[in-house]
Amino acid sequence: MRSEVFQQYLSEEAGHTHTQLHTSRASQFTSTQANMAAKAARNLGYIPPDGGWGWAIVLASFISIGFAYAFPKSLTIYYHEIQEYFSVSYSQIAWVSSVMLASMYAAGPVSSILVNRFGSRPVVMVGGLMVCSAMVLASFGTSIVHLYLCVGVIGGFGLALNLQPALTIIGTYFHAKRPLANGLAMTGSPVVLFTLAPLNQFLFDSFGWRGSFLILGALLLNCCVAGSLMRPVNKEVPAELQREPCESDGAQQVPEDNPRGVEIQNERHEKGCIDVSLFKHRGFLIYLIGNVLMFFGFFAPVVFLAPYAKHLGVDEYSAAFLLSIFALVDVFVRPATGLLGNTKWIRPRIQYLFSFAVSYNGVCQLLCPLASGYVGLVVYVVFFGMAFGMVCSLLFEVLMDLVGAHRFSSAVGLVTIIECGPVLLGPPLSGALVDILGDYKYMYYACGVFMLVPGIFFFIMHYYNYKRLDEEQRRQQSAQMRTCGEAVQTKMDQAGTQREREFAV
Repeated sequence: MRSEVFQQYLSEEAGHTHTQLHTSRASQFTSTQANMAAKAARNLGYIPPDGGWGWAIVLASFISIGFAYAFPKSLTIYYHEIQEYFSVSYSQIAWVSSVMLASMYAAGPVSSILVNRFGSRPVVMVGGLMVCSAMVLASFGTSIVHLYLCVGVIGGFGLALNLQPALTIIGTYFHAKRPLANGLAMTGSPVVLFTLAPLNQFLFDSFGWRGSFLILGALLLNCCVAGSLMRPVNKEVPAELQREPCESDGAQQVPEDNPRGVEIQNERHEKGCIDVSLFKHRGFLIYLIGNVLMFFGFFAPVVFLAPYAKHLGVDEYSAAFLLSIFALVDVFVRPATGLLGNTKWIRPRIQYLFSFAVSYNGVCQLLCPLASGYVGLVVYVVFFGMAFGMVCSLLFEVLMDLVGAHRFSSAVGLVTIIECGPVLLGPPLSGALVDILGDYKYMYYACGVFMLVPGIFFFIMHYYNYKRLDEEQRRQQSAQMRTCGEAVQTKMDQAGTQREREFAV
């Protein structure tokens, strides 16, 4: 009788496992949102809300990310007056934004450590106070070095304390809708830049650069408001995680002697420092190598778009309007990409969408020199804006997909400090290429190669990575089935022994 029951159990388990093996990641998203929540619960130790207060978190991240990425670019409106006031060269004044970006990227690991220890809310609020103080102090500046220290170093560090926490907290509130949430949050960058550009011009005309810096300092206190919205997620452990491994419908579980091992592991990561074991993570290394190459050619086409148009004989206002078209396309493409990435067909293999976006960006740069006349440039800008928005919308979502939400804070800190080099060197090297060869088209060719090569690299390596992950999942499920079978056999033996003792009595 025991053997018949055992055989029946094994046949049920085998049928369930067979179904799991032949339903790839896509089938996990065709079932229900409940299955997504169960998967998140097993990986994170709790069920993300995927809504509710999470949308307030998206709004807060929208503000923080928007200021972090757009604010350094928006300061260029004041460069001419500051250059004349301090009697410095254009290259010297351009270092203000460069130092600010460098500080923002270099402070990534510090920001990640603070987020792991204290959470996102206090870190963002302190960052907002730092950026505000930096702009207020800069308004009393007496030399260009003063601006380097205040706007560049202090302001850049404050922006770093806004960027990483905003990116990290989205992963704690969302799982099934995470690509959409990330896409909406990343839309903050073009929207804030689109808003700050005319605002800065108005402030400059009305109050000069010193008065404008004071007002911008007050405006940046909105980062503190955004930080106050970032309350920690309620990490309730579902009852399913506290059951024994063989009592949970064959789903992946933690060992029987530690039913809350996932939660304990997550808490250990949250209370620790930077997780340097990520350098042994296959997916993280793929992402890091490809992004380092990509960022050498990612920002230069945007920086040199207006100068290139003027080089072709386009007037200043029409050249500036190209940037407006680019920003407008970018605003709509980012949330649209988030919606596309959240579909049941794309989400299981979202790394391929990112690979396509990077490759598509490279093709746009290679074809840019073929655009003739202003209409040709407008067509190029529209397609380039689509490619740029797709990459930005997926940039951190794919990293979170690779390493998991509980390790994302450490991952983004390590990535930003390593990417600091190519982000800073890309535009100057591109400008040097224009100076040496005397033509912008070679710069666009170089940027296209720097984008297309990592795009192809991502396609190849993610195919390999997905294949390895599927193989590891099959081995894990097979091992789990054997373990469950042995556990059931042991329980049945114990029950049989107990009955024999009762009959003997």
